[in-house]
Amino acid sequence: MTAAAPIYLLDASIYIFQAYFSPYNDSVDEAGEDISAFVGFVQFLMSLYRRERPVAGAVAMDNALFTGFRHALSEEYKSNRELPDENLARQLDFCARAADALGWPVFASTRYEADDIIGTLAKRSRDGGGGRAQRGVCIVTRDKDLAQLIRAESDILWDFSSNRRRSRTDIERELGIPTTCIPDYLGLVGDTVDCVSGVPGVGPIKAAALLSEFGTLDGIYSNLHEVAAMPLRGAKTLASKLGVFESQARHCKLLATIVEEPDDCSDAFANASYADLAIASPNLNEFSNLLVEARVPRMQSIRMSEALARLLEDSL
Repeated sequence: MTAAAPIYLLDASIYIFQAYFSPYNDSVDEAGEDISAFVGFVQFLMSLYRRERPVAGAVAMDNALFTGFRHALSEEYKSNRELPDENLARQLDFCARAADALGWPVFASTRYEADDIIGTLAKRSRDGGGGRAQRGVCIVTRDKDLAQLIRAESDILWDFSSNRRRSRTDIERELGIPTTCIPDYLGLVGDTVDCVSGVPGVGPIKAAALLSEFGTLDGIYSNLHEVAAMPLRGAKTLASKLGVFESQARHCKLLATIVEEPDDCSDAFANASYADLAIASPNLNEFSNLLVEARVPRMQSIRMSEALARLLEDSL
């Protein structure tokens, strides 16, 4: 099979918040209110469009903060986060509308996170070429958890800011486990960023060794009696600790597993096909009107509109 153009799946929040907190992106509107997140995200989208000229993809927004199904499973999950204030909430809305004006399909959910949206879209659209071509996904993010969705050699995990692109081989060489085992891995080591605890005392080296030997978390617990004999420092203690924290390890794996087939979900992403991921030509009028509504200062607004117009000319 010949390679087809990849499907670009964007983890929007990463780049919105990166712009919001960046000391190098200080933008205010005509009333003096901060609009750094909005301006920075628009610049990110335009830069990506200029470099890649994507034809298929989606922007996944994260609207499930404190309302997602994982929060119902765990009070601790992402308990270190805060709801956006009024200003940031306004900017988040403008970011979603800017992505739409720039031609990107935009998906959001109050039950499923952006990771789940990306996982579902990746699964539903991988064979969008009708079996005639191998169509990979390019997941644009800085979130390491999304590496579990990198399945084929044509798939790429791209940290846009540092321009670091990793294939499945790169990720598996780095972690020492198959990408499909990443939820099992996180069930063992935890994830401090998301307040997922894992098994105390199990770090990356021991987790990789366990999974290399037994394959999955189920495999580990089906052969727990063999752990004590492994050539690992503290293997006997490790076997005992794994037994004590089995339910916690399994619970953490559940929290770390990205949903690819959402149950009983009426959100648009759950039934999207490859055809729904076509990236349209940017709408300059809609974009310019949005800049006015966002109260972007006149000269800055003119520069942003002109930059988009040049992109449109270059793509002809």
